[in-house]
Amino acid sequence: MSDALKFLVQARPEAMGHYFSFLKDCGTRLDPKTRNLISVITKVHAQTERGLRQYLVRALREGCSGEEILDALLMAFPALGLAKIVWAVDVILAMELPEFAFAAGAVQVQPHWHDLPDAAGIPEGATRRIECDGRAVFVHHGAQRWRVFDSRCPHQSTDIPQLALEGGTLTCPRHGWQFDAASGACTAHGDQPLREWDCRLHEGRLQVFW
Repeated sequence: MSDALKFLVQARPEAMGHYFSFLKDCGTRLDPKTRNLISVITKVHAQTERGLRQYLVRALREGCSGEEILDALLMAFPALGLAKIVWAVDVILAMELPEFAFAAGAVQVQPHWHDLPDAAGIPEGATRRIECDGRAVFVHHGAQRWRVFDSRCPHQSTDIPQLALEGGTLTCPRHGWQFDAASGACTAHGDQPLREWDCRLHEGRLQVFW
């Protein structure tokens, strides 16, 4: 939420409460993927970069592909116009999201299992950041099982570095969201967990699926 919206919520709580209730009710009959795609379009129309980053990440989290998001932007051309679409694409490319790598000429491939060879050296109870095939992840070696989390903050997709790990807590350098490195749960300043990727041990190697 922007500083301006926070101010309005504090200054006119009743009026703004009705407004947010209206928006929430309007989306109850839509699946999360569609709802977040529409939110992406509205943020592009308003040219709100913070909101675009936030809802773009949510749309991807709910299963949208990069190509679907581009299609949604282009389908909204009559309302947005080319200038706003180009502005949005500039913001998206600056985020360096793997889902939009095809726009830079990378070959699109179907989701599959990726080896994480560097995971073998992670002692039990520890967490380490590993880069693999265009993505970075935090790998936690738990007592019962391995867990793999996306390195990007679910708020605005800021890439969280290894230096952000202190003890068992990851802190996003952009807005201070904090996460438990063992579970991915958001523990402070935010309300969404880190994205978790499916992983498995296969022939002695840790693999992750995306």
